[in-house]
Amino acid sequence: MHPLSPALHGAKSLVVVIAGLSWSTLSRVGFGWFAAMAGVLALGATVLAVISWYNTGYHIVGRELRVHEGLIWRRTRAIPLERLQAVEVVRPLLAQLTGLAELRLEVVGGGKTEAPLAYLGVAEAAALRQRLLAVAGRAPAAVAPAGQAAAPAVTGRRLHTVRNADLLVSQLLTPQAFLLPFGVAFVVAQFLSEGSWSFIAVASTLTAMAGVLLQPVRRVLDDWAFRLDRDDDTLRIRNGLLETRAQTVPLHRVQTVGVTWPLLWRMKGWLRLRLEVAGYSAAEPDDRNRPDRLLPVGDLRTGELVVAEVLPGVRLTALPLTRPPRRARWLRPLSRSAVGAGLDDRVFAARSGLLTRQLAIVPYARIQSVRVTQGPAQRRLRLATVHADTAGGAGATAHDRDAAEAWELAAELTARAHAARRADGDRRA
Repeated sequence: MHPLSPALHGAKSLVVVIAGLSWSTLSRVGFGWFAAMAGVLALGATVLAVISWYNTGYHIVGRELRVHEGLIWRRTRAIPLERLQAVEVVRPLLAQLTGLAELRLEVVGGGKTEAPLAYLGVAEAAALRQRLLAVAGRAPAAVAPAGQAAAPAVTGRRLHTVRNADLLVSQLLTPQAFLLPFGVAFVVAQFLSEGSWSFIAVASTLTAMAGVLLQPVRRVLDDWAFRLDRDDDTLRIRNGLLETRAQTVPLHRVQTVGVTWPLLWRMKGWLRLRLEVAGYSAAEPDDRNRPDRLLPVGDLRTGELVVAEVLPGVRLTALPLTRPPRRARWLRPLSRSAVGAGLDDRVFAARSGLLTRQLAIVPYARIQSVRVTQGPAQRRLRLATVHADTAGGAGATAHDRDAAEAWELAAELTARAHAARRADGDRRA
């Protein structure tokens, strides 16, 4: 890793230490002792970071990335690159200031990000990403010989750039933004009613207000300057202000495309697009950190253009979606008209949601299993739900179909999935 890596890890540890000591500790021991305690703990963390840096390294052997680490207990992880789903170059604020970057790998079946390499020089991280993708199955010409710099990466074709003004407006059109004034007023009222201007009262009030303000603000920061490019058979996604991300996703690894129409966005005709890639669904429980953004905000025309790039031949407005039978209104009295499912020539699509409309689009070749489920109420109404599962997560679900139709749909999905995988294998061969 880069020699400055211990300093960045130490700085991150300092933030964690100060947060862990809490405001109450500061009020009891005073600023001097608080600073001394934080300094000692941060120094210890930095020493450990130096030792970890000295004993951590990586190399590529054949089609494997091997990462070795540890001083007393040595550990070597071998990551088969044919299982590689996507590669991210992440640059937190401190890394941007020091010219460094972190490389994150997502692999098939991974419960979390594999082998995060922190930190590398920006040029080294970009060259390593290019080489890993080449070994994982891209053009051999992209691989640079050992000891030589890789050729500059092709910038590719620009698909879309999100206007920051649209991003700001989209976060204002969220329930959190509408409730924000009430939340701030409640916090201020609670503070004034206490009649205390002590340090703890001020700190508690600021912390509570930060909690109210943080979610919409960090979403804007995360998606700032969002840019989507296509380079041959890969997508290149760049976004972020304080922490920049450069993600590379091979198109043939995409499992599902999700479309969302939030309630307040529909009056402007806006939607949001997300990808499901194997290994991402369980990696990040915090939705904002999941590296699956495809379009944070855009109109229907832009959404159709982007979907057509990821799933050629698929049009959002031409998907053959049909509603459940009328008797499903006993289970969905309000949302029956918003639910639908259908088979396109290339994909299975399912729609759901009343206030927030959602559409899941799954290519047949990515379907791993098909399930038919029935609850007690569904059995009485002769209804069933069909699930098309993928390696990337939820897949798509056709809710409350007629029972006979559900079994026919499951059989058709299974047949189309087998045929699509055979055709996909023949093309790769």
